[in-house]
Amino acid sequence: MKVRLPSPLHSYTGGRSELDAEGATLGQVLLHLEGRFPGMRFRMVDEQDRLRPHIQCFVAGRVCRDLGAAVGPGDEVMIVAALSGG
Repeated sequence: MKVRLPSPLHSYTGGRSELDAEGATLGQVLLHLEGRFPGMRFRMVDEQDRLRPHIQCFVAGRVCRDLGAAVGPGDEVMIVAALSGG
């Protein structure tokens, strides 16, 4: 499946904004990416194994906050990072 990444994560992927990944759940997809790009998952998932508040994930166009949510082989996963500042 295709995974689209926000620019704050491009430093982990060598500047790539779209990757191929595998997994039956959103959590497995993020673990697969972690195996290829160490350190990236920690930017998205906290110590309690929950998505960080500033991260939004969309699976097949639907908002998804559950790492156990099913992901199909043809689904697209889009990860969005909120901007902050003042």
